[in-house]
Amino acid sequence: MLAITWDTVRVFLHVLAATVWVGGQLTLTALLPVLRRAGGDTSKLAARQFNRVAWAAFAVLVLTGVWNIAAVGDADGAYKTTLHVKLAVVVVSGVAAFLHARASTPKGLAVSGAVSGVAALAALLLGVMLG
Repeated sequence: MLAITWDTVRVFLHVLAATVWVGGQLTLTALLPVLRRAGGDTSKLAARQFNRVAWAAFAVLVLTGVWNIAAVGDADGAYKTTLHVKLAVVVVSGVAAFLHARASTPKGLAVSGAVSGVAALAALLLGVMLG
């Protein structure tokens, strides 16, 4: 059996947090029609609860992302460019999610939610490319 190393732990935590951040957004989006039909504040309550978990995952993503960058050390130009693009879309995803949590109109919710989700998927793709 292969040994569990700090690199294994670092990548595992990063992937786990990405699973929650990205997968959670996709899952909540899929559940939203059912939650809305349940009536009342069900969808808002579910979103608030998800936010508690999602922002913790986002924090783990940032921390393990910094750890990942430190572990890579010196990299070539194409890797650095891909990394910079990934960092930019991570920021876009986080800012859009922040704005989504504070949006007060259906249009604001839709646009910020879509931007956050697409940016999160782009960050995931770029992360796989960097792996």
